[in-house]
Amino acid sequence: MPPEISVVYPMYNEEESIYRAVQMATNVLAPLTDGNYEIVIVNDASTDRTGEIADELAAADPHIRPIHHEVNRSLGGAIRTGLAHSRGDLVLYMDADLPCHPRHVRDALPSLEAADVVVGYRTDRHEGAQRWLYTRVYNAVVRWLFGVKVKDVNCPFKLFKRAVVEAMDLRCEGSFIDAEMLAEAHRAGFKIAEIPTVFSPRIAGQSTLARPRVIVKIVAELYQYWRRHRGAKKENQQ
Repeated sequence: MPPEISVVYPMYNEEESIYRAVQMATNVLAPLTDGNYEIVIVNDASTDRTGEIADELAAADPHIRPIHHEVNRSLGGAIRTGLAHSRGDLVLYMDADLPCHPRHVRDALPSLEAADVVVGYRTDRHEGAQRWLYTRVYNAVVRWLFGVKVKDVNCPFKLFKRAVVEAMDLRCEGSFIDAEMLAEAHRAGFKIAEIPTVFSPRIAGQSTLARPRVIVKIVAELYQYWRRHRGAKKENQQ
């Protein structure tokens, strides 16, 4: 029997994307797993109809499980909730606006024979010079500080074995969560593999990752994580 796959979708005001995200995941996972899958929608205190639509979809399909935050907890909090409530042997995190297509799960599965985590890296991103520079610098810093040697730390396609999900000690509430997940997997000795994923521009809404306040929060959480584990490393050496 194929392994059960959980897809975790963190959502905040995604009423324009939710139907498409659920349908595309269903189209891929239903035949791939012989129906042994779940779609976990974390409604992060949306102010539009995201939560209502999630409940309607769940009422029509038992594979869909909505979880509602009463207070917005940002990307990190929503992903942590989704991972904690997931039940699959394999757990996939994706963004609801689908910059990476769920079909890449098929490409990722063979890599799990030798790895514990499969991370996508986006091709043909067509981003501006400022975003390109930010991405390159951020990836280099994460690689240098935490030993996470991947091309695209923030790629919203990460497939984990259940053992990795249970081993990670995630505390981040913001967008540093992508790096934190990989750093935790690396620290625990899990092997990380990479696959190319085709980048699809957002068709609705707007990305907030490049906003100054989001970048400041990422830097602050990165520093807190580095300090926490630097202190733990010193204690172990004494």
